[in-house]
Order: sequence, then C-alpha cells, then structure tokens
Amino acid sequence: MDAIVLLKNDHKTVEKLFKQFEKAGDDAKKTKRDLVDQIIEELSVHAFIEEQIFYPVARKAVPETEDHVLESLEEHHIVKWVLEELRDMSPEDERFDAKVTVLIENVRHHVEEEEQDWFPEVRRGLGRKSLQEIGEQMEKAKIDAPRTPRPQAPDEPRL
Repeated sequence: MDAIVLLKNDHKTVEKLFKQFEKAGDDAKKTKRDLVDQIIEELSVHAFIEEQIFYPVARKAVPETEDHVLESLEEHHIVKWVLEELRDMSPEDERFDAKVTVLIENVRHHVEEEEQDWFPEVRRGLGRKSLQEIGEQMEKAKIDAPRTPRPQAPDEPRL
C-alpha cells in the first residue's frame, strides 16, 4: 500500500474514534474509557511508523519540508505526553473529557497540515514506486510497533 494512503487511512480510523467520543454522553464513562484506549493504541502505532520510517525518508527526499518534519515531531511529542496521562486517568476525573478534547484538537490540526500541505509535496518528491515500498515497510512495522505512547523513547531512528 502507498505510504500516504496508509497514513490517511490511519487518520480516518482515529477521526472515527474521535467522533464516537464526541457523541458519547456525559454518563458514558465506560464507553469513553474504551474509546480512549483505542485512540491511545492507534496514535501510538501511527506516531511510531511516521517517526521511524516516513519522516526520515521524506525529510531526506524532500529537504524543503524539513521544518514541517521538525514541527510534526514536536506535535507528536505533546500528543504522546497527553496520551500517557490519559492512560492512567479515570474517566470519572473532572478533567478527563477536557484532556481528550485538547488531544483531539491537537491531532486534527496536525492531520490537516499533513494532508493539505505536506503530503502533496512528499508525493511529488518521492513518486509512486518509493511510496509503495515505504508503505510496505510501514505495514510490517505496525505489527511490532508499541501500543502505548512512550513519550520518552527516541522519536527518530537510531543510526
């Protein structure tokens, strides 16, 4: 699968979970906890494959997007800390919904920038064949990717 298509599919999966969370009523504590657990897993895997595979390749192939990659790494960093806090937070906590709302706003902003500005540049710079190969690497990496946020783990591949 094309790497950008794979990432966009991940974005759609997470957006569906966000919408379900937003529709869940105030008393739907168990549902919200379950949704947040799914969001944590999806975003952890997604961030991992972007950081370890996609960003380094894109940064090398399309050097003019380096600022975007650096900003994305910082956005991921913030999101992973919020995810880490949500892992241990009770849905009964008065700040649980607020924290999830802030997470959703941050991720939506990040996705919008990637899909509208950055992905088209990367697609032009890499071309179809490379994107297919990278997509296959990313699909394989998903299998063993961490299912938890790990905000203190390196967000770039070790050389």
